[in-house]
Amino acid sequence: MKYVIVLGDGMADEPLAELDGKTCLEYADTPAMDALAPRSEVGLVKTIPDGMKPGSDTANLAVLGYDPKKYYSGRSPLEALSIGVPMKDTDIAIRCNIVTISDDDVPFENKTIIDHSSDEISTEDAAVLLKAVADELQNETYQFYVGTSYRHCLIWDKGEVVELTPPHDVLTQTIGQYLPKDPALREMMVKSYQILKDHPINVSRRKQGLNPANCCWFWGAGTKPMLSSFEEKNHKKGVMISAVDLLKGIAIGAGMEVVKVEGATGGLNTNYEGKADAAVKALLEDGLDFAYIHVEAPDEMGHQGSAERKIKSIEYLDERVIRRVKERMEAAGADFRMLIMPDHPTPICCRTHTSDPIPYMLYDSTAPKQEDHLYNEAAGKASGIFIPEGYTLIDRLFAE
Repeated sequence: MKYVIVLGDGMADEPLAELDGKTCLEYADTPAMDALAPRSEVGLVKTIPDGMKPGSDTANLAVLGYDPKKYYSGRSPLEALSIGVPMKDTDIAIRCNIVTISDDDVPFENKTIIDHSSDEISTEDAAVLLKAVADELQNETYQFYVGTSYRHCLIWDKGEVVELTPPHDVLTQTIGQYLPKDPALREMMVKSYQILKDHPINVSRRKQGLNPANCCWFWGAGTKPMLSSFEEKNHKKGVMISAVDLLKGIAIGAGMEVVKVEGATGGLNTNYEGKADAAVKALLEDGLDFAYIHVEAPDEMGHQGSAERKIKSIEYLDERVIRRVKERMEAAGADFRMLIMPDHPTPICCRTHTSDPIPYMLYDSTAPKQEDHLYNEAAGKASGIFIPEGYTLIDRLFAE
């Protein structure tokens, strides 16, 4: 038996009037998932423990079977693992987003966040901008490291885990009350704007109608993570397939393999087929037992507040990942189980993560047809199946 998790980041949502009271998942045309549902267990699972923030970090740890209350040490340290940052036990890792803030002629603290991803800036352009910041601000205490797209890392030597607000939680809001209380971090954010606002790359981006990547935003501080081995815990050799440093970092910390897929961006136009093919190859040719396919696009579209684009991302996930994996596994005559789920909701209405339980669908290629139902939030609730501790769900996937 082979095992797959297809994770549509932020795919769950709330009913929208513009969609006739349906969620994006309900509204989307998903023939592959519709075909799997009658042979699947559909239910609800709570991936965010009470008292913890609804981040992709805590949620994906839970989906992979790690109790966030035990293993979570901050988001950025997990990303630092992926980037290859040599963290010391006394280091603090902090996520450094390159964001778009308003260019209006007002004091820095009165500006607003326009876009947490700077129109999903390319890694190549972001690296040039981050170098410009590092050339002026980096020293023995603060070191900058390039990640992917708008997502980068700051290492604070002998720092402390300070309270910092994610930029996607304050979109369109005045930033003053959300700036770091730590004076050094706050000053670096102000200076980063001064460095970046008229950088040639941003002059060019404005001419192209793109949001300027004009400010560093710090958040997600944490200490060096200590994850137990995924293989030792589950007796399965696994691979992570994701464009996002957070997921790759979790995998590295857990001793899983990581596959880099060319053209995988974390955006709407990522290489869906490449991710599906990489998973199938790992399972059928490389002898691995488990593949985790992470697709960031639904979450990004939720943060953008675009129902149309979120629906499209779900349809791409259905047609270009789920259907492709199923057909290729069947063609090879391989028995497999596939768990399809989001990690958390990213509702269009609020453009950020929530802690609500999310729907999951557990398909078994060897199972007979069970009942006629679909896979969505309403179906999960109607099933009567509820798993209160998300980190136990993987046990159902691997159950003999």
